[in-house]
Amino acid sequence: MPDPIPGLHHVTALSGAAQDTLNFYAGVLGLRRVKTTVNFDDPKTHHLYFGDTVGRPGTIITFFPWPRARQGHTGAGMVQSVAFAIPPNTIAEWAAHLDEADVSCRRTEIFGDPALRFDDPFGLTLELVATDGMVNPGAWEDGPIATEHAIRGFHAPVLPIFADDRTPELLTDLFGWTHIDENENRSRFRGPAETDLANVVDLQVQDRHPSGRMGKGTVHHVAFRARDEEEQKQWQTTLRDRGIQVTDVKDRQYFQSIYFRDPNWTSGILFEIATDGPGFLEDETEGELGETLRLPSWLESQRSEIEDALPALTSPTA
Repeated sequence: MPDPIPGLHHVTALSGAAQDTLNFYAGVLGLRRVKTTVNFDDPKTHHLYFGDTVGRPGTIITFFPWPRARQGHTGAGMVQSVAFAIPPNTIAEWAAHLDEADVSCRRTEIFGDPALRFDDPFGLTLELVATDGMVNPGAWEDGPIATEHAIRGFHAPVLPIFADDRTPELLTDLFGWTHIDENENRSRFRGPAETDLANVVDLQVQDRHPSGRMGKGTVHHVAFRARDEEEQKQWQTTLRDRGIQVTDVKDRQYFQSIYFRDPNWTSGILFEIATDGPGFLEDETEGELGETLRLPSWLESQRSEIEDALPALTSPTA
């Protein structure tokens, strides 16, 4: 068996217009745009990456902006919400900040931690959870909210499962995570103690219900971390030995990826295991991150055509 999965790597979702996506996630939530590239399978569509100062694994949310896509809605086999960790005692500041940005939110509590719940402009449900369980000194400093209040990384995405699914077994027996808490129909699992960055997932048990519809405002997949390519290969073998169909390794330029989806083991959600490296500094300096269109070598010959097809983007000012 490989070493336990250390935590989440990234979450990828579908949004509307690229500029609107940038305005909200950088201009309102204060995440740094760490990479502007394209969907390698659809190069005339942007792929935007947001995270902390350098896009550390566990802080990265990525988007395929499809302004002409139909509106999606959650259902069986789809992530219900994405949560970010914010420092303790910052709920009031964030509530005022969101109100000023005309974002309607409501206060709630998740496993004893105060939280704000709201939708992004495309319908994706987000949560800001005030917790002392995550420390990340690399939070982006040049956003629209004070650095001491800034988002630290992911907290706990909510994954719906059915009572007879094997997703809990995947997390505990294979990934090496621990079941740490229970609240009504919501169970919390945590990764190994070696990291406190994005190592929590919540599973919400639900009755059988219809599948959701992929579109704007929905999560495409959730990615977990592999420390390197060798560990990723071990996971590929381990999963296949359990009868789970896993893709070949895909080169995503800034990490390598394998994907798997199973009605029992992942509750139908598309899971990815992505390597920590090489990371977003592979082709840009820290000061340059995200500001220009980066293409992999195999698409450089099409740069002019791709640039003509993509909308121009302007960074929002803090």
